[in-house]
Amino acid sequence: MEKAKKIKLFFTLLYFFIIISFLLLIFSKFSISDISSYEFIKNNTDRLYLYKNSNLILISIFFILFTIIWVVLLGFGSPIFLVGGFLFGKWLGTIIVTFSLTVGATFLYIIANYIFKELIIEKFSQRFSNLKKKFKKNEFNFMLIYRFVGGLPFFIQNILPCLFEVKLKNYFFATFIGLMPQLFIGTSLGSGIEKIINQNEQMPTFLDILGTKNIYYPLLAFILLIIISIYLKKKIYK
Repeated sequence: MEKAKKIKLFFTLLYFFIIISFLLLIFSKFSISDISSYEFIKNNTDRLYLYKNSNLILISIFFILFTIIWVVLLGFGSPIFLVGGFLFGKWLGTIIVTFSLTVGATFLYIIANYIFKELIIEKFSQRFSNLKKKFKKNEFNFMLIYRFVGGLPFFIQNILPCLFEVKLKNYFFATFIGLMPQLFIGTSLGSGIEKIINQNEQMPTFLDILGTKNIYYPLLAFILLIIISIYLKKKIYK
């Protein structure tokens, strides 16, 4: 028992060490002002296109691996679907982003089940006790609805099913199908941003961006999805 606790403690410390190292690596290469600069984005867009056009398979593999690591290290989903749409377009982007986020979420679920399950039960079991019965009635269908509705930070969504002991197969496929509608909208936004950058040497105004059909159609769909999700969330989490 004591040995098992020591092993868990070791992996917990290792996990947080990797997260901190990853963040330090990212911010040692780029500053916040660099990342938020339109010139930086424009220049790196051209570079990314060169990589993509020269070897689509290689950049797809790199993107998938990066996304899996990002999700396992508690990253949130929005930068991923925007970059995915930006790089691969809305159709291919949706498939690649959905697959990558699903695999990353599944790995995080496995890790959380092994290392953080007791902590998750302690922090969340009372708050979400009403969901346990719903998951037991029809695990796959409810996991599907849970993923579609969202309403929680992405990393919390990924680890919360530890409370309900969701089967790995159901977790993976329900996540893949349930995330796809919102990720399609998100990658469509990313694809629209790519077109705006290609058409503008200078940073366009906010109104110019909103006035582009590649942006406002996905944005309207996203707002509609939020309204549906809020309605379903009230039904599910009550």
